[in-house]
Amino acid sequence: MVGRGFQFDFSHFKCTSWASHAHLFILGLILANYTSLCSRVQRRPENCWQKDVFSKYQHCGLHPDGVKYLDCFGKYKDPGTKDCVWTPGNHTSVKTYTLIIQQVERNYCKAYINITELSTTIKLYEKFNMTVEVFENSESTDCTKAVFRGSPASLLRCGPPHRVSFSRQSGKLDMNVSWKSDDIRAIKHYSVRYKALGSQLWSQPPVQSQDGERCTVEDLQASLVYVVQIQCVTNNKCSQCLWSETYTVPPELTAQPAIVNSEETDVAGKKGRRLISLTWTFPAKELYDGYCVTIGKASGEAPCERLNTTQPEIRLILSYSAYHIHISAVNNVSNSPAVSQTIPQREDVSSVADGKVNITVHSNTSFTVYWKDDLIKTYVCYSVEWRKKAHEAVSMSFHQNTHNYRTLSPLPEPLEPYKRYSITLHTRPNKDTCNMKYVNDSESTYGTTQFYFTEGSPVSAPNISSYNVTLNSVVLQWLSIPEEDIRGFLLGYIIYYTEYQHGGTNTEGNITVDPESDTYELGDLQEGTAYQVQISAFTQAGAGVRSTACIFTTNRQGYFDANLSGVIIILAVVAAVLMFGSPIIKRAKVILWPSIPNPGKSNAMQNIEGPCEMELLECFSTLKVEEWDTNSLQIVEKEAVVLPSILPLVLPLLHNSEDEGDSPEMTCNWIHGDTEDATGDVLPDDTTETIANGTQTNFQSSPFAFTSEYTTMEMFHQAMPQGISANTAITEATEGDPEDTQMTETKSEQDYVGQFGTSPILVSEEMSMIL
Repeated sequence: MVGRGFQFDFSHFKCTSWASHAHLFILGLILANYTSLCSRVQRRPENCWQKDVFSKYQHCGLHPDGVKYLDCFGKYKDPGTKDCVWTPGNHTSVKTYTLIIQQVERNYCKAYINITELSTTIKLYEKFNMTVEVFENSESTDCTKAVFRGSPASLLRCGPPHRVSFSRQSGKLDMNVSWKSDDIRAIKHYSVRYKALGSQLWSQPPVQSQDGERCTVEDLQASLVYVVQIQCVTNNKCSQCLWSETYTVPPELTAQPAIVNSEETDVAGKKGRRLISLTWTFPAKELYDGYCVTIGKASGEAPCERLNTTQPEIRLILSYSAYHIHISAVNNVSNSPAVSQTIPQREDVSSVADGKVNITVHSNTSFTVYWKDDLIKTYVCYSVEWRKKAHEAVSMSFHQNTHNYRTLSPLPEPLEPYKRYSITLHTRPNKDTCNMKYVNDSESTYGTTQFYFTEGSPVSAPNISSYNVTLNSVVLQWLSIPEEDIRGFLLGYIIYYTEYQHGGTNTEGNITVDPESDTYELGDLQEGTAYQVQISAFTQAGAGVRSTACIFTTNRQGYFDANLSGVIIILAVVAAVLMFGSPIIKRAKVILWPSIPNPGKSNAMQNIEGPCEMELLECFSTLKVEEWDTNSLQIVEKEAVVLPSILPLVLPLLHNSEDEGDSPEMTCNWIHGDTEDATGDVLPDDTTETIANGTQTNFQSSPFAFTSEYTTMEMFHQAMPQGISANTAITEATEGDPEDTQMTETKSEQDYVGQFGTSPILVSEEMSMIL
C-alpha cells in the first residue's frame, strides 16, 4: 500500500509539473512573438510643432564621419509614401536614429524617433517640397545629422532589374530582363551600356531595348569578355532610373565538340536494350561550364530529353529504335555549335525471337499488330514504329491491357503500294502514361517484322550467265534483284529453257528454285544441242519480267578429245617456234632479203680515207692492173703528169673534199710495197688556172668508167677521198720509173676490186679501181 501510494503520488506530481511547465512555455512563446511583432511595428510619428523636438538636436551637425548619404524615393503605385535610406557614421557601434520631415508650404512636420534600422518609410504630401533630416545618437555629444531636400513628384524611382539572362550567338548579345512587380507596368524600355573587360570607356550611346524585356547588342567580338549595366528609361512614372550592378558576360563558344568514340553493347539481363557509350573532346581554351546532350527518337516522338554533364562522355540505355543525339558545350550565356550523332536502328535483332510480331493490313490507313507473348501481364503501354527503307520512322503509342493485338487507325500518313515496310514493337515499363516522360532507359524492343500494303510482281529480272557446259548439263548463275524492283516478298525464281531441235521444232520447259539460290545445274540435256535460258523472279502477285536470253550449245561426244588434241598441237607449235624461231627467221631473212654491203663501211674504203688523196690521183696515171687479176696489183705504166682527160673527173672530187675539210695529213696505208717519192715539175700557170677555173664534169658522161657491180655515181662518190683541202691544186706530176708492186688484199677487199685503164685515151686499155 505504501509503495503503491508513493508511486501514485509521484505520478501525480509528475503530471502536475508537466502541466505547469507547459503553461509557462506557451506564455513564453506569446511574449516572444509579441516582442518581435512590436519591434517590427514603427512607432507613430510625433508632431514636430506640438513638441519642442528641434531643441533636442540643435547640437547635431554635419560631419564626414557621421551619418551620411540620406536618400528618399518612392513608387508611382504608392503616392504620398517614400522610403528613406542612409549610411551610418563611425563614432559608436550602437546607434539610434531620429528622422524629421518638414513641408513648410503645408505646415507639415513629423518626427520618427528611436529608429534602429538604416531605412524607414515616411508619409508626406506629394505636391509640396520636402526637407528630411536624420540624426544619429541625438542624446550624445557625438550627434551627427544628414539632410535631404527634394520634390516628391521627382522622387519616383524604378529599378534595378530583378533578374537578367544573357545569350550570345554569332556576334550578338541577347538580354532578357525581368523587373520587380511594382515596376513592371511603369518601365516601357531600358538602356544597356557595355565595355570589354579591362576597358575604361563604356559604349556610347547606350543601346535601347525593343521593349521592357528584350534587348540585342550586335557587332561584338565572340572571343571577348564584356561588362554590362542596365538602366530603365525615365518617364512620368519613373523619374529616377539608376544603373544596375555590373554583369560579367563570358565569351561566345564558337568551337564544336568532336566525337572520338562510339560503342554499342547489349545490356545484361535486359532484352531489347543496348548500351550506347559516347566520348568526345572540346578545346580547352574555350570558357565552358559543361556539356548539354540532347537525345530524341528519329521518329520525332516526344520528348526530346536534355541531359547536362561536366565530363566529355555519356552512357545511354536505349531500345533498338533510331535516335538523334546532339552534343554542345555550354556556359551561362552561350552554347557551342552542336555535333550530331545518329544511332541507327538495329537491324540485326537476333536477340529478339523471330515471329513474335505479325501484321494484318486492312487498308492504306489501318492495320492490326499482333504479338505472341502475353505481355499484358507485365506491360500495358506500347509503341509501334514503321518505316520505308531510307526513310524516317512513323510512330504511334497506345495502351492495351486486355488483348495481344491492337488495331491502329487512322495512321499518321497513308501506306504506299509496292513498298516494303519494317515495323517494330516496343514495350514501356511506365504504367501511368504511355507517352514517354524521358528517353534514356525508357523502353525495350520486343520484336520486328516486315509487311506490304499491296504486293506486285517484279519489274526487273536477274542477270543470268552460264558456265561449265558438258555433254548433257550446264551450270547457271544469276544476281539478285534490287529490293525496290521486287515489289513484294520474293518467293523464288523460275528458269525457262528452250531446246532448239534439228527439225526446227522448239521445246520449252521451266524449273522453280528457292529464293535463296543464285546458282543451278541444269541437267538431262541433249548433247550437241543449242539451248536458250531465261530467268524471272516471282512474288505472291505473280512472276516478273524475264531476263535477257542466255544461249549455249552442249558438247558432242569426242569433242573434248579433239579439243585436247588441238590444244596439244598448238602448244607444240608454240614451243617449236620459241626454240627454233630465231635461227629460222634469220635464215629466211638472208634468203629473202639479202644484205647489201655498204662500201663506205668496208675495210678497203676506210683505208682510202686519209691524207693521200693527191698520191692516189697520181697513182691513177701510172697503175695498170692485169685484166681480171684480183689477187695482185701491178703498175704497168707511168705518166709524167696527170692527163688532162682525167682532170675533169678528179676536180669535182677535190672540190667536194675541200668542203668537208678533212685533214690531208693522214698517211696512205692501203698500198704495200717499195715506192719512190718523186717530185714532179710544177705545171704551167695556164694549166693550174684552167684546173682552178674549170667547171665540174658530169661524172656519168665521163669516160672514166667502172666495170665492177658498185660503179654507180653514188657509190663512186662514197669511194673517193673526202679530205682534200680547199687550197690544194693539182700542180704536180709524179716522175720516175715505177716498179712492179704487189699488194695483198683481204677477202673483204677482193669483193670490191675491179679493172681500170690508166689512160682513158687508149681504147684498148681499161682502168680498174679498187673500191
